[in-house]
Amino acid sequence: MAFNLDDSDGEEDGMLSEINVTPFVDVMLVLLIVFMVAAPMMISGVPVDLPRAAQAPVAQVSEPLVVTLDREGRVFIEERQTDPATLVATLQPMAAEAPDRPVFLRADRGQAYGEVMRVLAALAAAGFGRASLIGEAAP
Repeated sequence: MAFNLDDSDGEEDGMLSEINVTPFVDVMLVLLIVFMVAAPMMISGVPVDLPRAAQAPVAQVSEPLVVTLDREGRVFIEERQTDPATLVATLQPMAAEAPDRPVFLRADRGQAYGEVMRVLAALAAAGFGRASLIGEAAP
């Protein structure tokens, strides 16, 4: 018994002209889920519990310098921990390079007012004339 696998019924054999998009959609959905999970982890460096304020966000002109004071009293410039005793010396070259650069101070709500003022005084002594305090938007 022989089977004829030739499907010729007078028509020309050709390639299938439809594109199978199912694997593409599967890969895109997996990538979407990965980015949705990873995106919140890329937002902020040093975790602090910011106070809430009922004010609209301010539009940025240039990339700000972010200084963070966490609950334990550690000071971070961007995401690098810095010794509080040498904070002025660390900030002076940055202020000399761009004195009009915006400076944002993120301080944990559990920090004492005096500690926040100490960091603000170090920013002023380093040459940054203005610093903005950062808080979370009120719900």
